[in-house]
Amino acid sequence: MESQENSNNNKNPGTASGQNRDKNRGDSQNRKPSRRRYYGRRRRDYGNDGEKSRTSKINTSFKKISIVIPLYNEEESLHPLTTEIKKVMSTIASQYEVLLVDDGSTDSSLKKIKEICRIDRRFKYISFRKNYGKSAALQLGFKEVNGDAIITMDADLQDDPKEIPNLLQKLDEGFDLCSGWKRKRQDPFIKKMSSRFFNFVTRVITGIKIHDFNCGLKAYRKDVAKSINVHGELHRYMPVLAKWQGFSITESVVKHYPRRYGETKFGISRFFKGFIDLITVTFSTRYINRPLHFFGFFGAAAFLAGFAVLGYLTVLWLQGQPLSNRPMIFLGMLLIIVGVQLFSIGLLGEMLVHNTSDDTVYVIKEKS
Repeated sequence: MESQENSNNNKNPGTASGQNRDKNRGDSQNRKPSRRRYYGRRRRDYGNDGEKSRTSKINTSFKKISIVIPLYNEEESLHPLTTEIKKVMSTIASQYEVLLVDDGSTDSSLKKIKEICRIDRRFKYISFRKNYGKSAALQLGFKEVNGDAIITMDADLQDDPKEIPNLLQKLDEGFDLCSGWKRKRQDPFIKKMSSRFFNFVTRVITGIKIHDFNCGLKAYRKDVAKSINVHGELHRYMPVLAKWQGFSITESVVKHYPRRYGETKFGISRFFKGFIDLITVTFSTRYINRPLHFFGFFGAAAFLAGFAVLGYLTVLWLQGQPLSNRPMIFLGMLLIIVGVQLFSIGLLGEMLVHNTSDDTVYVIKEKS
């Protein structure tokens, strides 16, 4: 029987091969078609990537943003600061420029600045021959930049560049100036307490209800920065100067970090200079065009006090009491003389103002 089966297979070889072909054909029909892989050809949709990157950026109403950074002996913090600024500004759909103002640094800050500006043309610098102060650095920086919005910040890495979009958002809401508020200050105890007392007194005298006047992180519209004349140590009172020129101001809570490099520039002398500058800014903004209101008030108060003292002594003299051993008579005479002098200074100031009234600078919002 085995020989018979073998003979049958040998007689019909085509039948077995046909069955194999049918089986292979069925397997090929059931098998899923294989994908062709082109390892050297990857499809890249540049248009879609560009749209995604554009839509992910923050849109503002400002075509160009300028960042002004005054600095003094901050060599170690410059590279980390500029790197962080680039990261933040890459998320904003606006052109930008950064102006580093070297206020006469004595370390290698200028060398670091030149390296940064050579690598990235969006970074520029100005270097003073000597230390003129932060107000001078800001004043010159405002003149040099041409952005529609201007950001100011310190170079000591205590200000966070990630707060820039929040400040710009406040300007887009319609405000002209947004000042940062370091609610949780990372400073020594004495600096914290003196800053709170300084801000409290400034709020009381100026009537402006913000918490941190001297925060270095601020955002300005172009009109504000170009209209304010900053000199001396008046950079502490930028919100006051802007408010009294008719601009709208607000504040935004910002993060504050401990100083990582260098030493603080704060000293006890700056505390007293701040209050002297407060008197200066109060007089120069409120009473510069009406000096008699300022000098006349104190002059009248001194005159009335002196008149009251002399009136009291006159009553005692009429009652028969001797005045030879009463030094109050000299106090009354001194107060009257001082009152007349102050009133006279106010009158002279009024005459000068009226003679130079054509030179008054008026800030215009709109015109047709």
